[in-house]
Amino acid sequence: MSRGTLTFAWTLINVAILNGLFWQMVGAETPIETNPLELGPLVEEALDQNPEVAAFREQVKAMQERIPQARTLEDPEVKIQLWNTPESLDLTKSQRTIYGLAQRFPFPGVLSQQENVAAREADQAAQRLAAKEREITEAVKATYYELFYAHKAIEIHHEQIKLLKQFFQIANAKFRVGKGTQVDVLQAQVELAKLYQRLPILEQRRQTTQAYLNTLLDRSPQSPLGPPRKPPTQPLLLTHDQLVDQALRLRPELQEADLAVAQFESATKLARLQYYPKLRVELQRWQNHNTDNGFGGNVTLNIPFSFWTKPKYDAGVREATAKVQFARSRKQTLENLTRFQIQDLAAQIEATERVVELYTTTVLPQAQQTLKAANAGYRTDRTDFLDLIDAERALITYRLEYFRALVDREQRVASLERVVGMEL
Repeated sequence: MSRGTLTFAWTLINVAILNGLFWQMVGAETPIETNPLELGPLVEEALDQNPEVAAFREQVKAMQERIPQARTLEDPEVKIQLWNTPESLDLTKSQRTIYGLAQRFPFPGVLSQQENVAAREADQAAQRLAAKEREITEAVKATYYELFYAHKAIEIHHEQIKLLKQFFQIANAKFRVGKGTQVDVLQAQVELAKLYQRLPILEQRRQTTQAYLNTLLDRSPQSPLGPPRKPPTQPLLLTHDQLVDQALRLRPELQEADLAVAQFESATKLARLQYYPKLRVELQRWQNHNTDNGFGGNVTLNIPFSFWTKPKYDAGVREATAKVQFARSRKQTLENLTRFQIQDLAAQIEATERVVELYTTTVLPQAQQTLKAANAGYRTDRTDFLDLIDAERALITYRLEYFRALVDREQRVASLERVVGMEL
């Protein structure tokens, strides 16, 4: 056997070994559902099952239960007084027994302001729930599209292996008839080896993304998921000014900030009402041992404007006023941030749309034509094998970049929907 024939035989053996390792790795992959994965049901399931959303939902219920507590009077007081009880502590021989029932009444307006404060706190909790739902929705959508990209990267990877095997067969055929070189065969072998080495990384990324999506759905991380559908890339129908207007009206974080201003304004009114006295009314029934029984009562007022207690209420008013200013400044900051985020995300979406269009209309068709020409040229000995490999690498890179831009665009739209507070 000649040295060239022996080298060629070893080349075939190495390729066979690599091919066997490849199919072993494919067989070891996590099972994948074949049914297409729909985005809408996933979002609904996440909003229904996600434990974070459930926790915020329970918080809303807890805050709503504060409202009836805030508008209710303090507990009444029952009193029994025994006068001139004998030393034997015989209660039946008391000279006088007084039964009393007392109730405290706050100054008019206090209970209604307390109710307003509690109601605004409950409304803020509801807006925090809405914000958490928008956050989870964005996370599900972003992860869904990332999973689509992971599946697409593996699919392109398999297509690349199939294409390189064809190149190897062409190089092998040319080498056998003396028109090609052993270097071309070895180069194809090296490219295949590099692809086999990259497959576990792609599979790990798919599994990680799938596990995170399952976590958002409150499923087991190992639960199988089907391949996501390709994003529809529907155009945005709202202008920049319309997006800002909708966000200022609908974004849960902004509504929460507005409710915080209302809450602290009610708290300020409540703090000023503390300057007025509280009323305590008591009704009494007197039972006397040697005289007639009777009724009595008393009325008590506290003095909150005394010079040694008034500073406490002054500090309460100043505290509430400062919180109002804090809430207004926070709301203004959030409005400015919202305008910036809309401007930034809209610009990113527009940029990725241009990239997607460029790849669709120009880059990918030209790369496919280049690969076809390089393939034909290598078959007819007009180009070398490295030109063919370079054309193949370029096409694969451009395809991945196209799908990356497509996914980035949809993820930015999901982020914009969270900022605006509505589906776009």
